[in-house]
Amino acid sequence: MPHMPRSVRTMCPMNCHPTLCGMLVEVDDGRLLGVRGDPDNPDSQGFLCVRGQASREIIGNPQRLLHPLVRARRGEDAWRRAEWAEVLDRIAATMRAVGREAVGTWSGHGLFASNYGTRIASHLLRRFSNLYGCQWWNPTMICWGLGAFGLGLTGVLETNTKEDMGAHSNLIILWGANLASQPNTARYIAAARRRDAYVVTLDVRETEAATQSNETLLLRPGTDAALALALMHVIVAEGLHDREFVDRHTQGFDALRAHLAAHPPAWAAGVTGVAPDRIVALARRYATTRPAMIVLGGSSMHKGAGGWTGGRAIGCLPALTGNLGVPGGGLGPRHGSAAHGQGLASIVAEDRRPPGRYIPNQMSRITEALLCGSVRAMLLFGTDMLSSYADAGRVAEGLARAELVVSYDLFMNDTARRCADIVLPATAWLEELGCKSTNTHLYLMPKVLEPPGAARPVAWVLRELASRLGVDDFYPWASDEGPIDAILDHPATGHATVAALRAEGGIRALRISHVAYPDRSFHTPSGKVEFASDRAASYGLPALPVHVEPPASAYPLAFRQGRTLTQFHGFYDHGRALPTLAKADPEPYLWIAPADAAPRAIADGAPIRIHNARGEFRARARVTEKIPRGTVWMRDGWDGLNRLTSGDAAIPDEAVDVFGFSAGQAAFDAMVDVAPA
Repeated sequence: MPHMPRSVRTMCPMNCHPTLCGMLVEVDDGRLLGVRGDPDNPDSQGFLCVRGQASREIIGNPQRLLHPLVRARRGEDAWRRAEWAEVLDRIAATMRAVGREAVGTWSGHGLFASNYGTRIASHLLRRFSNLYGCQWWNPTMICWGLGAFGLGLTGVLETNTKEDMGAHSNLIILWGANLASQPNTARYIAAARRRDAYVVTLDVRETEAATQSNETLLLRPGTDAALALALMHVIVAEGLHDREFVDRHTQGFDALRAHLAAHPPAWAAGVTGVAPDRIVALARRYATTRPAMIVLGGSSMHKGAGGWTGGRAIGCLPALTGNLGVPGGGLGPRHGSAAHGQGLASIVAEDRRPPGRYIPNQMSRITEALLCGSVRAMLLFGTDMLSSYADAGRVAEGLARAELVVSYDLFMNDTARRCADIVLPATAWLEELGCKSTNTHLYLMPKVLEPPGAARPVAWVLRELASRLGVDDFYPWASDEGPIDAILDHPATGHATVAALRAEGGIRALRISHVAYPDRSFHTPSGKVEFASDRAASYGLPALPVHVEPPASAYPLAFRQGRTLTQFHGFYDHGRALPTLAKADPEPYLWIAPADAAPRAIADGAPIRIHNARGEFRARARVTEKIPRGTVWMRDGWDGLNRLTSGDAAIPDEAVDVFGFSAGQAAFDAMVDVAPA
């Protein structure tokens, strides 16, 4: 009989949590024939965005790293192929020579997106680092951690699900949520609109979300907290707040009410650029439409010196209006959020970490450690550090001082080209066993292809290093299923196992509530939503939500960056390695308003130079009315872009891990000017 190709259910390797896409891959005799959306996937229902469709180009890609590579001098393109034994022996010898506390391990969101929601490889890296006693830093500091820190101080970290939003929300405010990072959320917004739900977009530019909205309000970057304070001012002044909910489930209302007196819409208009009458109208609509949901941006809107203040203030709004713990209300799905009851077991062995001099999960402290030599060896797993870190010029200087830099990835990237001594070939999502979790479902990702060349999975690399370094009990499992089974051993998954998932067709619904905080027990010491936070005050931060004015600058334009449908952080060498993404997004463009372009003699499509005191970046201009005067924007991930951004700490060191995730994201602020190139 003729051999027939087989179709295998898996998940897209791109990082679009919490709304991940299901995928059917067709394979024949060890070859990938194609990928398409899985119509039976309960999260995506057959949808597969351009990033997911481009993922097929990872397999068989001529740019793919297939063997370990080493070079004698950094900066030279003079790599030679090496055997795994040689490079592992060298890495282990250097780690012993510099001492465990001078070794840093860092994983970005890139490579580990293939297991997003369960982060199997990231858990294993953290376990290895804890047992060995070297530095490990949380990858959330380049993403959503700072905004979630503000939400955590208020007490509203859980989110309602996208399914709940589509079925029940009558008002949806997309606050910095442009749908590019979780594109299949759009179908649930469309479902809500079919029920006549009203949709509002708040952002610094007109994004894809604006086309899904009844109205769009553009505000100046970093002024989200000011807008939230003015909305609360109107709600309280006009008696539109939910008195019963406030009395029973919040703390500090009297202090908040007095504080809001100084934040009327006229004040906020001068700060945000949003007209007072529009602020008043939105406040009334939000307070009188039940249920109302706010969907927060997951990363970009929180990148600023006061980035946490937006989450802190916005998180007060659903409590003030009694929109928490109800279908269709509260906060909607955002990057990095969890539904009520969602969770996993831990394998990271935190309690077995030996005493030592550990550098905080704070981006600025890591940069300083590289510069001063307290970190002398860096093991980078699935990350382009120069792309993801702020003030990348100083980071590059720090990496240049290290004795050893190792990069493990699918493709070469900027950090590997400039700074690495050793490059290790990674496996792709179809070449290893994995598992993904959304806010509502668990998905098995079976191994369907053998790794090409000498590519090896993270678990294998770490096991080999652990053996050389005498790290006992790093991998106590007998198979690849072992660590996955251990991570899934949690009530939320029904104590799932790989074998059980296989038997169920690779999909299992999580045991969660689609409504956040159904028990009205919140993530604060008091168990109530805290309008006034003693915990914030204990860290030297304002107890009440505030707007923090950015420092004065000699540069006139507020620069912001974010995601697009073709790009997510610095994946796949900024998408340059995948032809579909490279063609769709061939070079960097800066959005700039006509009112800012004209006096600088900048024409649409013209080459430009973006610059400030830290450095410069070359791009082309996209002159558009979709961005207000005084603001410029570019998609993130471009090589060298973060030479412009500030690496200053945004919150105190002692506060970065108070909620169990790192909020040590740098400020990422950048005031710039633009000139013809």
